[in-house]
Amino acid sequence: MKKVLFIKHIDIEGGGTLEEFLKQNGIATSTIEIHKEDLYLLSINFEELFGVVILGGPMNVYEEDKYPFLKWETSFIKDLIDTKIPVLGICLGAQLIAKVAGAKVYKAPYKELGWHKVNLKEKAKKDIMLKGIKNSLDVFQWHEDTFDVPKKGVLLAKSYTINQAFRIGSAYGFQFHIEITPDMAREWIDYYADKSKRNYFRILSGYNKIKAEFEPQRDLIFQNFLSILSHNLS
Repeated sequence: MKKVLFIKHIDIEGGGTLEEFLKQNGIATSTIEIHKEDLYLLSINFEELFGVVILGGPMNVYEEDKYPFLKWETSFIKDLIDTKIPVLGICLGAQLIAKVAGAKVYKAPYKELGWHKVNLKEKAKKDIMLKGIKNSLDVFQWHEDTFDVPKKGVLLAKSYTINQAFRIGSAYGFQFHIEITPDMAREWIDYYADKSKRNYFRILSGYNKIKAEFEPQRDLIFQNFLSILSHNLS
């Protein structure tokens, strides 16, 4: 049975609501915790894949000396794009895809933490991944780096000066965390030592404020991703 492979970079950043959605729709999933793997022994059969999700993490794409698995991932992502296997990169995952495609990844002019609005570009309306999504959407952010759009890529969403979503071939990059749950957000705040009462309240209460609008839009993106996967499976 073909499956969707999730690549994790740290214990607390898992597949969240996206993985739950896929399982509920009968899609088999598996997870590689890349930070725990022996890269010399790691082998992935591409014929068993009809999609890959590359999750986030606190490391930067240019820290390959500190995190050797990043070098392995860049080669892996290149092979995925070359073989046209659908890929969704989230936060760090998006930055890795951008880097593989030749774009620059660097410190953003400001750190985005919590709920922020992203605005869809005109081309997003015709893209299968974002079809039916509103012109703007409040999404969860937790990053300090940003990326340029690859030369052959298509910019799909932006917030102020920061690129938020793009597509290149069969690969999509989302700077924001579409997979987030309140429990995940709480765990990240604790782990990353952002424990001020102000941030706790702002981030966790923010979900309740936007939940009614965010969740249907999130589920529509998931459904669109499932359509992409189903097309590849056939």
